[in-house]
Amino acid sequence: MSRFKIPTREQVSEANQQIFDKLKEGLGFVPNLYAYYAKNENALSDYLNFQNRKSTLSKREKEIVNLVVSEYNGCYYCQSAHTVIAGLNGFSSDEILKVRQGLAPFDAKLNALAKFTLDTVGTKGKVSAQDRDAFLEAGYTEADLIDVAMIIGEKTISNYIHNLVDFEIDFPVAPSLDTKAA
Repeated sequence: MSRFKIPTREQVSEANQQIFDKLKEGLGFVPNLYAYYAKNENALSDYLNFQNRKSTLSKREKEIVNLVVSEYNGCYYCQSAHTVIAGLNGFSSDEILKVRQGLAPFDAKLNALAKFTLDTVGTKGKVSAQDRDAFLEAGYTEADLIDVAMIIGEKTISNYIHNLVDFEIDFPVAPSLDTKAA
């Protein structure tokens, strides 16, 4: 159990209370990750703006990046949250497990994205020319490459916050890849 506490609505600033109200209205609850950001006056609004920025990638493609990065960084919270979100975006449970491994064999273009994302995080952005070319040859653009990097950065922030603090996961817990493979 984490020694860090998730703040309640009454424990955060008025500006963050308004964000809590919008989150509760839209999602039905305030996820612990977002609530924890509210311990900092600006972090919650800054993060949500970053997370919700316009992207060249579709919602499904963004979930590929989110799942690969969260698995790579070992963030159980984000793995769980994005397993739910990916399911809402049409991915099956088996597809989600494959994506978390950096693969999407069910779709050639998404497979290139998953592999490129894993290569990018695994090499800290120093992917080989061959790996970068494979991503572009799959139909992605340089604008997409930038968006992949932006989403990796955004998701890494959340992964690190949860990994540093280890607060309770308030989504159905995603199966571990080891457990599912057994």
